[in-house]
Amino acid sequence: MNNKEIARIFQDIADILEVKGENVFKIRAYQKVARTIEQLPVELDIMVKEDRLREVPGVGDAIEKKIIELVTTGKLNFYETLKAASPVGITALLNIPGVGPKTASILVNRLGVKSIEDLEKAIFDNKITKLPRVGEKTAKKLLYYIQSTRT
Repeated sequence: MNNKEIARIFQDIADILEVKGENVFKIRAYQKVARTIEQLPVELDIMVKEDRLREVPGVGDAIEKKIIELVTTGKLNFYETLKAASPVGITALLNIPGVGPKTASILVNRLGVKSIEDLEKAIFDNKITKLPRVGEKTAKKLLYYIQSTRT
């Protein structure tokens, strides 16, 4: 597992925690470490082997254990549990450019969007533009992204 993949997992964790309304400091810690990992000049698997993870800014005991688990097993139980306990479809929505945790939460909770297909239908039915923080321009961008990923 490379640094970019690990960083993506930590960013997903931060996003899911934000959707759940978790402590803002915890969310920021995951966001910060995700950005740091993505920019590291050395792969984390090498740092794990050399027992140098604590040299990475933002890596404390809990995150160090998570990185070791990811590097050695290729998965993270904490992340899998968090995804399983999240609303259906939230992680798919969070991967769409322009959809952050707050927007994803609104789409799931107010419109019952559980998939990219549900989002596309909500856009076509003009339901999405009635939501706070989502206007016509955003709806068009989302639809363009959805349709461009199919080709």
